[in-house]
Amino acid sequence: MNRPAPRAGAGAHAPRKTPRAAAAAILLLPVLLAPANPAQAEPAGGGGCLGQDGATVEEARVTGEVPREILDRSGFAASVDRFTRDLCGAGDADRAAAVVERHGSALWRAAVDRVRGEGAAEGGLSAGDDRPLYWARLGMASALHRWEPDFALDGEERAALVADLDRRSRGHHDADFSDAEEGALRIVVTGFDPFGLDADIRQANPSGAAALALDGAVIETADGVAVVEAMLFPVRWRDFGDGMVEEALVPHYTGERPADAVITVSQGRPERFDLEAHNGAWRGGAPDNEGVGEEETVPVPEGVPTVTPQPQWSDSSMDHAAIVGETDGAPFPVFDNTAVTEIPEGGTEEVVRPDGPTPGSQARAGGGGDYLSNEIAYRNTLLRDATGRDVPAGHIHTPVLSLGQDGEVTDPAFEEERAAIVGQVEEIVAAAVRP
Repeated sequence: MNRPAPRAGAGAHAPRKTPRAAAAAILLLPVLLAPANPAQAEPAGGGGCLGQDGATVEEARVTGEVPREILDRSGFAASVDRFTRDLCGAGDADRAAAVVERHGSALWRAAVDRVRGEGAAEGGLSAGDDRPLYWARLGMASALHRWEPDFALDGEERAALVADLDRRSRGHHDADFSDAEEGALRIVVTGFDPFGLDADIRQANPSGAAALALDGAVIETADGVAVVEAMLFPVRWRDFGDGMVEEALVPHYTGERPADAVITVSQGRPERFDLEAHNGAWRGGAPDNEGVGEEETVPVPEGVPTVTPQPQWSDSSMDHAAIVGETDGAPFPVFDNTAVTEIPEGGTEEVVRPDGPTPGSQARAGGGGDYLSNEIAYRNTLLRDATGRDVPAGHIHTPVLSLGQDGEVTDPAFEEERAAIVGQVEEIVAAAVRP
C-alpha cells in the first residue's frame, strides 16, 4: 500500500472461521466523484436525529453514487440504517455507548462472516470484497458525528464513541485468540482500508480483503497448526500518532500467551509481492484519506513499550529467503526488498541504498516507502524490540489491482486476481512462521 487463476491458501486445516478467497484493490483511474450533500444519505428507515454538519472529509464520501451502490449491493446499507435508528433511540450516554459497542462489533463479525460464506453475498457483489465494511463503518461514523441527541453530549464524549465504533468494527477487540486450540500457534495479521479515493472512488485494498479472509483461519505452518486473528487499520496519520497501532498490538507482545508472529500487510507495487526488510522512522507527508499529511519523524506515543533513543530504522525478523523459496511458483513473484532511502551520517542529501541503511544515517524511506505501510511496519517491529520478543514480525506488500474503465464497481478479472492475491498472502503468512 501506500505507494502513490485463483490459488488455494497454504495448508488450510480444519478452520474455525473458514477463510475464503477475498481481496480488493487500488485503482488508478481518474474518476473524480464529488461527495453529495450529507443530508442525501439519511437512512431509509429513520434518522431524523441527524444534522447536516459534522461529517469528516472521509465520511462525506459515503454519500456518493459508488459507495451507495456498494452498500446496497452488499446488504450493508441495512446495517447503517439499523445503527442510526438505534442511535436515535438512545436516551442517554450509556445507552449510546451500548449501541456503539453492539453495532461496531456486529459489523466486524458480519464482514468476516460474509467472506467465509455465512453471510449473504447480495446483489451480485462478491462476498470477498472489503469495501462494504469500509463504507458501512464510515456511514455509522458520519451518523455519530452528525447526531443531535436530546441530552447533553460534549465533544470528548462524542469522540470516545466514534473511536470505540472504529476499533470494534476493525476487529481490534475481537483478536483475543479465545477460541484457539491448546498448543496452537498464534498469528496476528493486519490490513488497511482503501485509499486514493479522490482518484477513483471505486478503490479497494487487497490487504483488507486478506485480513477479513484470514480472521479466525486455522492454517498449517512448518511449526505446526496456527490460528490467525486479523484486524484493520485506517489510512489516517492522526490515528497512528494517537497510538492506535500500539494500543492494538501491545497485548500480542506481552502477557502470559503472546502471539507467535505479528505480520502487517498493505498494498504495494503492480505484479509482485515485496517483503520489506527495513522500516524507517520518517513520515513523507503524502495526504491521507482526510487529505492531511506532514513530513516529520514518526511520533511514538507516551506510555507504550519503546526503544530509547528512538532508532531511525527497525528491521523485519521474518525469514525472507525461506518465504521466497517456499512460495516459488505462486501466481506473483515474491521479492526480498532491502532498499531504503537515507541521509548518510554527516550528509544533507538523500541517497538510495539497495542493500539497507548505513550506520548513523537518517531515515527518509523504508523499503515500503514513507507512507502508512512503512509506519505500521516500523511501529510493529519497534514493539517487538521493545518487548524483547524473538518472533517473526515484518511487512508484506501485495500487488496492485485495477478495475476496467467502464465505471463498474467489479468485474470477473478483478475478482479472480484478488482471490489469487489473498490465497498467496495466506501462503506467505504460513511460510513466515519458522520452526
